[in-house]
Amino acid sequence: MNKSRILAAFLIGLSIVVSCYKLADSWNKTHYSHQTLAVTGLGTKDFTSDLIVWRANYLRNAGTLAEANRLMRSDHELVEKFIKEHNISASDISFSSVMVHRNYKTLYNQQGNVSGNVFDGYSLSQTVIVESKQLDRVEKMSSDISNLIEQGVECIAMEPEYYYTKLKDLKIELLKQATADALERAQTIAENAKSKLGSLKNANMGIFQITGQNSNEDYSWGGSFNTSAKNKSASITVKLEFDL
Repeated sequence: MNKSRILAAFLIGLSIVVSCYKLADSWNKTHYSHQTLAVTGLGTKDFTSDLIVWRANYLRNAGTLAEANRLMRSDHELVEKFIKEHNISASDISFSSVMVHRNYKTLYNQQGNVSGNVFDGYSLSQTVIVESKQLDRVEKMSSDISNLIEQGVECIAMEPEYYYTKLKDLKIELLKQATADALERAQTIAENAKSKLGSLKNANMGIFQITGQNSNEDYSWGGSFNTSAKNKSASITVKLEFDL
């Protein structure tokens, strides 16, 4: 009889132990500790633009449309000749449509009040755009714009804009660099903390930024895209989060 009681007690105790183990295992599976490590890697590169864009507007005023158009044709020829004299290919030159504007002069009475408007001729304007990979030639042309003005062309030239035609490849290169940098940072932190990196939980790419080299330009939340500097710096960040 005593043996039966001992066996029963043993079985009851074993059942309790097994039940506690299962409960503990279930708790651990559903309430495990979320220990993660988040790091940010940086990829940067300096590069030189390989495309230049230059724009200039020129304007003519005349009493009649025919006269204004004749003057615009003459200016068009002078502008085109000026550009080609700098050894720029014709395929790199484009002209916009001619814009026509009717001018009116305000009339005043003896008391100085506005009494009406009267037609005062036409204004015609056109824009020339040079888009070329011959940066040095376009820069030289831009600096010589006074030669065109001396020929009687009422010209307003814009500052050259600089672009890079291999941005896609550059972004991929910087993403690889930033990801490798983030991974190295995470491994260094884990090793020095006597821990070990687990699986990657999340990866987020930052904003692509292009600024002028050695400039004090601020980064923008939407991404900077400098077009005024020939020599530029590109950067991007990648944020990785690992289990520990």
